[in-house]
Amino acid sequence: MTANTPNTAQIALLDDRLISQIAAGEVVERPASVLKELLENALDAQAQAIDVRLDGGGIRRIAVIDDGTGIAADELALALTRHATSKIRNLSDLEHVLSMGFRGEALASIASVSSLTLISRTQDAPHAWQIDEHGQLSPASGSTGTCVDVRNLFDEVPARRKFLRTETTELAHCMETLTRIALSHPEVGFRVFHNNRPYKHWKSNSLLGRIQDVLGEDFAKECLSVNTGTPLAQLVGAIAKPASARARADRQYFFVNGRHVRDRTVSHAIRSAYADVLHGDRQPAYVLFLTIEPSLVDVNVHPAKSEVRFRDSGAVHQLIHKALVNTLAQSTASQSHFDKVESAGSGDGDEPQTQQSSSSEVTSHPAHASTQSQTSQTWGRQAGYRPNQSGQQFQPRLALRDEPSWDPSLAQAWKAAHAPLTPESPTSSTTSPTDSATTSSTATIPPARHDTSATAASQSASSAPKEETHWPLGNAIAQLHGIYILSQTQDGLILVDMHAAHERVLYERMKQALTQNTVSRQDLLVPLVIRASEIKVATAQNAQESLLQMGFELAPSGPQSLTLRSVPALLIGGDMESLVHGILEDIQEIGITALLTEQRNELLATMACHGAIRANRTLTLPEMNALLRQMEQTDRADLCNHGRPTWVSWKIADLDRLFLRGQ
Repeated sequence: MTANTPNTAQIALLDDRLISQIAAGEVVERPASVLKELLENALDAQAQAIDVRLDGGGIRRIAVIDDGTGIAADELALALTRHATSKIRNLSDLEHVLSMGFRGEALASIASVSSLTLISRTQDAPHAWQIDEHGQLSPASGSTGTCVDVRNLFDEVPARRKFLRTETTELAHCMETLTRIALSHPEVGFRVFHNNRPYKHWKSNSLLGRIQDVLGEDFAKECLSVNTGTPLAQLVGAIAKPASARARADRQYFFVNGRHVRDRTVSHAIRSAYADVLHGDRQPAYVLFLTIEPSLVDVNVHPAKSEVRFRDSGAVHQLIHKALVNTLAQSTASQSHFDKVESAGSGDGDEPQTQQSSSSEVTSHPAHASTQSQTSQTWGRQAGYRPNQSGQQFQPRLALRDEPSWDPSLAQAWKAAHAPLTPESPTSSTTSPTDSATTSSTATIPPARHDTSATAASQSASSAPKEETHWPLGNAIAQLHGIYILSQTQDGLILVDMHAAHERVLYERMKQALTQNTVSRQDLLVPLVIRASEIKVATAQNAQESLLQMGFELAPSGPQSLTLRSVPALLIGGDMESLVHGILEDIQEIGITALLTEQRNELLATMACHGAIRANRTLTLPEMNALLRQMEQTDRADLCNHGRPTWVSWKIADLDRLFLRGQ
């Protein structure tokens, strides 16, 4: 034993109250933390109606009243004891937990930093019972259910109280917590009062009804439903259309077994699914619910239960990514209708700027300036292709000495997307959207002509088809300023940005053609030695087969080094060291990587942009209709590769209102 000195304190057990206050530091951060714990307890008690009363943003008072099963009188004191819970009994219960709360620390922690009163009544009890902050048990009035009344939060812990914000800020955090709980339990009704005044009232509803009540009618109208899964996991919910993306990530809600969580695997899967349909730094909005076998997810990795750990994160990533990609692909030109006006912006750099105006009656995508990332341009240069001098056609060229060679699979994809065949007339075409994978090349725009005279345009307009054909995007009737296609539909008018639309068509075709080929690899003349941490070396060793399928021959060559001997031919000439590090980090953290696909898609997007028809290119009506038919058969045809809209529409009723017809 070490002699006791003035600088060495004796080991002693901490006081129970101090232990609870330390635990409260993990559980209770602010009033919203208290509200979350109390709401979860109410939901676990099978409550169908919950009242929330807040004073001073929750700083002065938080009361949660539910109509659940209640707590027996002889268990009230135990409910306020640390590590006391009715939700788990052994380790097996913990591994299969489905309740919202289970640690048994919440009430004890909250009581240690506030004045807490607990009133409860079970269904078979003659009356309610109350236990106050001093632990005194006494009879009380009340219906079946529980009321937890928390007052004066952190009054006895001034060091914690000084970190609280203003009443308005704390109220906002409480409402965000309540929003998450309400979205995950639409069958439960919620009433909120602040400073004794009604603040919110959400009645029991369906999921879509609750989403509309909480997030607003605009979100409900602009969302796409998601419903897919496997025997072990089910994903349902709603995601916003790309054109409704927001500048802020304030409408992103993901739930695992009813619990709101933030997870890197999930975020990466959602972000990659939206990768080529969002403009700039816009953020998607979504409300998604993953129901998964409890043994496949660990919810006990964070004191506030805001994080989870999946046993097979790669499988979860694939499920979410595939579900969202398929859902977004449904948002084609034949199915998309937009009811909100967004301000119009500038076009691509290759198109002249035009003045645009809009009316509140106009159906429209948000239009934004399109820019190409420096990364895309870099990969484009490295792949060894250039537009010709006219800029009208885009052809691959043979690589010169000291330049990377042209990848055969990429050349094949390019040819498949640009087969120069004569477009068919819309009245004679019988191609269905399901046949687009095999017949889409029959409507490719032929080589450019340079006749831009008004005479040619007027001749095109005068040769409009006379017979009525109900195509989703209608029949072309004219070309406007060499940039836009005017098309008459059954119920109105559509205006198409021909460059943006053709860009998406080419992009999707090249992706499809390239996906059908195996990844071709190219051996490096001199193997590249990459310095890496021990964990990355171990990751590379365990994932050698997967890396080889992606085109990387990578093997450990030392405790902190890797040797790269072959790379995907598609991306040769790029910064392979950075790409390898990024791929290994993804595999290490989320069990899967999409970096290679993202790099490939950046290259294809640049190719499609250069290869698409340009402004001031005069098209005949058959060519315009060919492009419209291609759009109808192409996934995500309502947005170009940079997230810009490809078309806007006006219904007859919209046009009538513009001219005050019938008023």
